[in-house]
Amino acid sequence: MMLEMENIVELKALLQTPKDIVITTHRNPDGDAIGSSLALQHFLAHSGHHIKVIIPSPYPDGMEWMPEIDRMLIHDEHPDAVKQVIEQAEIIFCLDFNSLDRIDKTGELVHFRDVPKVLIDHHLDPEPFADFVLSDTTASSTSELIFDFIHLLGMERFLDERVASCIYTGIITDTGSFRYATSAKLFRTVARLLEIGVNDVVLQDLINNNLKEKHLRLLGYCLFHRMEVLDEFKTAIITLSKEDYAKFDIQRGDTEGIVNYMLRMPKVKVAAFITEQPTIVKLSFRSKGNISVQEMAAQHFKGGGHRNASGGSSYIGLRPTVRKFKELLPQYMDQINLE
Repeated sequence: MMLEMENIVELKALLQTPKDIVITTHRNPDGDAIGSSLALQHFLAHSGHHIKVIIPSPYPDGMEWMPEIDRMLIHDEHPDAVKQVIEQAEIIFCLDFNSLDRIDKTGELVHFRDVPKVLIDHHLDPEPFADFVLSDTTASSTSELIFDFIHLLGMERFLDERVASCIYTGIITDTGSFRYATSAKLFRTVARLLEIGVNDVVLQDLINNNLKEKHLRLLGYCLFHRMEVLDEFKTAIITLSKEDYAKFDIQRGDTEGIVNYMLRMPKVKVAAFITEQPTIVKLSFRSKGNISVQEMAAQHFKGGGHRNASGGSSYIGLRPTVRKFKELLPQYMDQINLE
């Protein structure tokens, strides 16, 4: 962790009196981004702070049940209101991203606001834009780090059931219900959350059993019509074209989690989900064990993330991007064959 104790003392002093606080997280927010942001909001509310959570783009369908998620301010929809809120902020918390370009236009406003900034994140190589940094790449999620942050502040008394449930939601979504990025420390954290009052059965149902009929039909289409398995490289690829997006009326968040299904095959060690957007091709990578898709994303697709879960982008079109990805695979055969 990069957050020194003297920084914690200084930050705790700043938080002693009520302030206007902004919490922001990355574009296309996932369960961890939303869970960590709402957990921090509910935690800070105990001290009387005036808090606004800002997200660059809308949150995914199926998360409407989260407490006060409807109070989030969406930059794409309310740019003037976002500008006003950031201009009034006395402290800005940046969660679940490592550089300001991950929050798009919101990042420009945050950059030029001369107030204390706090970064809490678990991605590699955080940029030095924040005054206070809690960064741990071994953490399962930023939500897990919110739990640690509360303890570092010595304010466990405010870790109530609502805060704990938001933290648990972020952990569940970023670990795929404890299938990856786990540790002994994480399970000790989860045990404490359950002791506080988190209802594991109810939350697992809300998080994992909220698909619409459209989502299931899209999943079936992807697996039957759009999946290619490259046995020699222990790799599977799913591609979606602009025509596929139109056919299924695919909206933001509709393809969440599809990439993970390919790794359910024992022989598949690397999975790539490649989609054709209006002006860009997006890539989402997953891998097993010590195979680093983060390296591939960073070096070849202007992206990054984690060792086993990363993303990137391409501007050369769908078919050339798929061809480029396939041509890169021989470079990673040593890693793939070790698994």
